[in-house]
Amino acid sequence: MEFSKLSAPTLKELFVEQLENMILSGKLAIGEKLPSERELAESMQISRSVVNAGLSEIADKGFLEIVPRYGTFVADYRKKGKLNTLVSIMKFNGGTLPNADILSILQIRKVLTALALELAIPKITDDEVKQLFALSGQLNSANDCSKAAEIVFEFDHLLCIFSGNTLLPLIFYSFKAPNTTLFERFFRLHGFDVMRKRTDALCAAIRARDVDAAKDVLARSIDDTINGSTTIYR
Repeated sequence: MEFSKLSAPTLKELFVEQLENMILSGKLAIGEKLPSERELAESMQISRSVVNAGLSEIADKGFLEIVPRYGTFVADYRKKGKLNTLVSIMKFNGGTLPNADILSILQIRKVLTALALELAIPKITDDEVKQLFALSGQLNSANDCSKAAEIVFEFDHLLCIFSGNTLLPLIFYSFKAPNTTLFERFFRLHGFDVMRKRTDALCAAIRARDVDAAKDVLARSIDDTINGSTTIYR
């Protein structure tokens, strides 16, 4: 029997998590000025280097605004947030999102993957088809939600690469964290067989170079997740 490696969070990770939770819970209000780095370090009994690195990371996510010579203020993350901001929000909410946000992610994925199929299938090579089948085969033997989520994401990302469009795989990859989190939720709720059948059917359509059939498999799969038998809403 194999056991997974355990790792403790670093002081910076704990610092970041605590401040983000205080912001998301409203304990730190938008516009509120934080204590100085020295005061934070003394209060939380950590080094100033940890505080400095943590504040920079939180600011990069749009939760804070660092104003030179004036201090650090709580920012409106809805205006300045990025995709990694979404990941922090998901963690704060126990690994999920409000239904409206889940719907938005699924709709974006549907549009991006459909475009990837449109561009990739007419010129896809036999070797590229084999790579997709190989990933589909890995999913057929997967029995771990996290691993299966990574495989499904890599399958769709590979389609974006095969599309030949420069920006498509970059845009799709930027959504990796929320996508894999939702995939994990899908597998926990509905098991593995539904997604295995989806990727097998998609591979068959791609091998046949049938764009319409492939897009139909994709659309039915995502539509069923949005408003069908395999929804992932709370």
